[in-house]
Amino acid sequence: MPHHLTSLFFLALALTQADAGHANPGRPDVLRITVLFNNVEHQSGLEAGWGFSCLIQGLAGTILFDTGGDGGVLLSNMHRLGLEPHAVDTIVLSHIHGDHTGGLDAFLAKHGAVEVIMPEAFPASFRQAVADRGARVGTVRQGGRLMDDVYTTGELGALHEQSLLLDTAKGLVIITGCAHPGIDRIAQEAVRLTGRPIHLLMGGFHLLGADRPEIQAIIARLQALGVEQVAPSHCTGDAAIALFRQAWGGNFVEGGLGAVIRVLLR
Repeated sequence: MPHHLTSLFFLALALTQADAGHANPGRPDVLRITVLFNNVEHQSGLEAGWGFSCLIQGLAGTILFDTGGDGGVLLSNMHRLGLEPHAVDTIVLSHIHGDHTGGLDAFLAKHGAVEVIMPEAFPASFRQAVADRGARVGTVRQGGRLMDDVYTTGELGALHEQSLLLDTAKGLVIITGCAHPGIDRIAQEAVRLTGRPIHLLMGGFHLLGADRPEIQAIIARLQALGVEQVAPSHCTGDAAIALFRQAWGGNFVEGGLGAVIRVLLR
């Protein structure tokens, strides 16, 4: 895995939006992120559950980031959204907790011809179970490039959690699982690795139960970094989500179950 990243600056205008429509990947120059598993609800007709998963389309390959806590729910929500498991090329797992890996086995039983990229710290038994399903296993320790326009922070914090960094025309889209290492630390590491501004920060922010001063301090640090838009969900907590919504105003993006976020890639 390369330790140094090369990024291109794009001058095109970008549009980000959240909606609740059925899947249509659209133009290949548009990044499309669909939230498949979440305890924060957005679109009706889907089954909510504790955990997180999203599908990323529009890149050289289709990525499933995390698998939620229940494979049956994950696959059911994909079916209801008109999304095909066999279109997935790569699965990226953020960290070992079951609300992010619990749906993996059921997904691989349905479609095992994928690469599963996980932190190097995952147990050997977990890696073997993935290989037994016919999937290729890839591991990550340090931050670097995974594929065109896609980078990882590498393992951060005591739980060895990785986050995805997607390079777009407007800047980085950062997708976190639970952000155990700290959402502000993840954002800082993303900027350090890539030298790119942050367009959108989305996923679980791990602020459930945090007090108001702590949340406001984190918001201030993210604003100082120039984070343009936020879409917190999962383990962020209602109180923190409300504060992020207030702080970002019109640049707050809905990121709950069924939300679709589009960003111009180039």
